[in-house]
Amino acid sequence: MSKDSGGPPWVLIGGTLVIGSLVVFALYSSSMPEANTSAASTESPMPVSSVEPENPESSSSSVPSESVASKPVAPEPQESVQASPRPAPDALLPPLPFVPNLVPRSPEVISDAYVFTARNPDVSEFVPCFCGCETRGHKANADCFVQSRNTDGSVKSWEPHGMACAVCVDVARDSQQLRASGASVRDVRASIEDKYAPLSPRITPTPQPPQ
Repeated sequence: MSKDSGGPPWVLIGGTLVIGSLVVFALYSSSMPEANTSAASTESPMPVSSVEPENPESSSSSVPSESVASKPVAPEPQESVQASPRPAPDALLPPLPFVPNLVPRSPEVISDAYVFTARNPDVSEFVPCFCGCETRGHKANADCFVQSRNTDGSVKSWEPHGMACAVCVDVARDSQQLRASGASVRDVRASIEDKYAPLSPRITPTPQPPQ
């Protein structure tokens, strides 16, 4: 007959504790990924920058609008046009306008300027004027003397402005002398511009002569 010691069953208690610890550890381990996943899902994603990377080629080639606006813009050259028909040498001329007390040159010089302009539109319509008459709508030195022409090129009416303007008369006289010396229309214009442009900032928007 075995003797009963009456003490607690330590082996059974120890085994129970070990088994319980294993079960708790297993449950805790299985819950870790879910916890990490839920924690990761609650974090706000890192904001993505909406600024696009700078293109070095486009940035170097682009010019600020202020720089473009500040650059002086050269005036466009006037296109060449055809002159009025050259009138017949014996075409009659109307009487010259009368402007009292405003004659800047001798009557003979003024008369020659009017007649030369009337007879030579192929020259005077391509020579600029420098007296400021572009504000009157003048396009060339011819407009300072001839107001309108007939279809055959003869003068229909005079422009009285040339009677009282020394610059207009001098430009016409110089054009006449240059043309008489054999200068081409382009050479006449170049000589007139070289002489008068440094003296006055005003110039009519005169078209270029035909080639």
